[in-house]
Amino acid sequence: MANLPSLAHFPVPFFPPVASAWREPDGLLAWGGDLSVPRLLAGYQRGIFPWFSAEDPILWWSPSARMVLDPAALNVRRSLAKVLRNKAYTVSINRDFAAVLAACAAPRQASGGTWIVPEMQAAYLALHHAGHAHSVETWVDGVLVGGLYGVCVGQMFFGESMFSRQADGSKIALAHLAAHFVRHGMPWIDCQMHTPHLARLGAALVPRDRFIQTLTPLVAAPTPPQLWIYHWDNTPARPFVWAISPLV
Repeated sequence: MANLPSLAHFPVPFFPPVASAWREPDGLLAWGGDLSVPRLLAGYQRGIFPWFSAEDPILWWSPSARMVLDPAALNVRRSLAKVLRNKAYTVSINRDFAAVLAACAAPRQASGGTWIVPEMQAAYLALHHAGHAHSVETWVDGVLVGGLYGVCVGQMFFGESMFSRQADGSKIALAHLAAHFVRHGMPWIDCQMHTPHLARLGAALVPRDRFIQTLTPLVAAPTPPQLWIYHWDNTPARPFVWAISPLV
């Protein structure tokens, strides 16, 4: 990392220009600094996010292409639509952010590790307490079975992670969040990196220049009122209509 800029000696909100990010590994921009609320918000406002393993210093990224989901374009397949209509479940927002964060941070069976190290967990709990990080939870019989969390700045939501303990647990949460966002005029969910799973859900890669150009006015805009107030009880099953129109 000899040629990688360090944030250690620069005050918030300094970050190098995103155009200076490395090509390999794609998007690596800087290292060091801290995970304070002001630093994190400054990063998100510029399209920069932290991502590192336990053995690494804090690493900051701005990939050359960004995976973005238009909430209105979420691909709700027939099987998921049936679950949304007929399954007994409840969806909430910010009911238990700490539990969602802990579940997302738990080691995955495939890799046995996690990038949501204790330092990151503490940082996003602080963001939540400051009103910037939010969770969406799926409950079945009072048990947390799936969810997601992310960061909201203005009219932009930066998705961080999701988890499922039952089939479709995280997809139920995402479908309700997307419909809720359509209703409130939230145009994008940042998904950061490309994965086949995100592509199947309808997310697409956006070049960094276009991402930053679109991001800049969104993070400066006011967050819609009542955006983070939501509760849906599907017990007994209620009609959930997924379309570009709002929840009905």
